[in-house]
Amino acid sequence: MVFIRHIIIDAASTLAAVSDTPRLDAELLMAHALGTTREELLLRHLDASAPSAFADLLTRRLAHEPVAYITGARAFWTIELAVGPGVLIPRPDSETLIEAAVAHFRGNPPRTILDLGTGPGTLLLAALAEWPDAEGLGIDASQDALDYARRNAAALGMADRAIFRLGNWAEGIDGPFDLVLCNPPYIATVEQLPADVAGHEPPSALFAGPDGLDDYRILAPQIARLIAPGGMAAVEIGHTQAAAVSVLFKAEGLGVRIANDLAGRDRALIARPS
Repeated sequence: MVFIRHIIIDAASTLAAVSDTPRLDAELLMAHALGTTREELLLRHLDASAPSAFADLLTRRLAHEPVAYITGARAFWTIELAVGPGVLIPRPDSETLIEAAVAHFRGNPPRTILDLGTGPGTLLLAALAEWPDAEGLGIDASQDALDYARRNAAALGMADRAIFRLGNWAEGIDGPFDLVLCNPPYIATVEQLPADVAGHEPPSALFAGPDGLDDYRILAPQIARLIAPGGMAAVEIGHTQAAAVSVLFKAEGLGVRIANDLAGRDRALIARPS
């Protein structure tokens, strides 16, 4: 018998050609093939025989399909979200926005939350999980994304606290909101992305013009009018964009600071009414 632990080692070696996290990928795919969690896999199943479904999953990953699309799920903050083709996959770097909000609202939780470009509900549902008395609105230009967002809200027991609408950023939205969250496209159109991103995730959620700033130019004046007194906005940025995005938000009369991700890179612009 070939044990799962040996299959994972071999798979990780093969996946190193297409992934920066080959061992993690192999474990997540094996757990999915078994119909269990990665934690349960590592605790209870390493000495079992490998399921036949694993080979097909490995083949898909070797063709650069994202693990989250293969398994249909991605963990983010304290929640797990259903994801699939047509939806931006949540990244750990985006947790920087939630961390900044938690620090800002310590002892005085937000009651109203707006998530612009919500995707599968990533930031809004993570925030609602953090503050169970809050309610929120998620906006996205993709109906596919909103379908996932509503499904995730229902699965997390938040359907009564989260409203999702089709829209173009904050156009037609009245505020104010205690917390505004946004992870807009910020990749310059000339940039090269990894094959699993460029070949699978929606370009509309990634690219933002020649300098990657097109959507910030729209968002800065919209967000400025939507932040409640004492509230804040957390907007994700590319790690080289802090200065340029700060200029746009300061021009709207907002006080800004930059929050770093776990790697120490600029990752979020935090804006507050002056």
